[in-house]
Amino acid sequence: MTSAASGPILVINPNSSETVTEGLRQALSGFSFAGGPAIECVTIKHGPPGVVTQRHVDEAALHTAAVIEARPDAAAYVLACYSQPGLDLARSITRRPVYGIQDAGVLSALALADLFGVIAVAEGSIPRHLRNLRRLGVDQRLAGEVALEGSVSVAESGHGEESYGLLLRAAGKLKTLGAGAIVLGCAGMSGHRRRLEDETGVAIIDPTQAAVAMAFGNLVTGSA
Repeated sequence: MTSAASGPILVINPNSSETVTEGLRQALSGFSFAGGPAIECVTIKHGPPGVVTQRHVDEAALHTAAVIEARPDAAAYVLACYSQPGLDLARSITRRPVYGIQDAGVLSALALADLFGVIAVAEGSIPRHLRNLRRLGVDQRLAGEVALEGSVSVAESGHGEESYGLLLRAAGKLKTLGAGAIVLGCAGMSGHRRRLEDETGVAIIDPTQAAVAMAFGNLVTGSA
């Protein structure tokens, strides 16, 4: 194990919602073990309330880079937003591994199923997500991406019966399209993952968990 592994895995929520960050802490609580890397979840308090538009993405990229520059003690960084704001920028300013949760979530889904689906918070986010799938070269294995109906904020997407019902409906559409695994297209949705998987019978991927799992794998094998 390298000396970098002595630092924490820093999970960065680029929006200003502490509710979302607390949800991340709960979703990642099962990863901790004696002698393993610590997981630290942080909120960018001056970030947008939710990263939804391209402007939000661009603003969040600079905020995320500033956090990474201020935290050189971290062994690895996880960008806990499905739009992965500042991923390329982050990798240009640190030699530590930087994980984007869309990449991690999609790659995890591909390991489980031939076709995968994605649930987005908003319709406007889908073209941005598709651009990254083309960059990864996996867009041909996308069964579909479905946005939640109605108006649900990032912070609300993982809490309450209303948002769960919308997620269940979206997952049902993706299952009909042939998705054998479904990626939650927002870090805020993590609170509904287990229940949604139990009810749909389809593998539901929390992309932040997937990214942290990758970081753990690299750190504990000494390849970071």
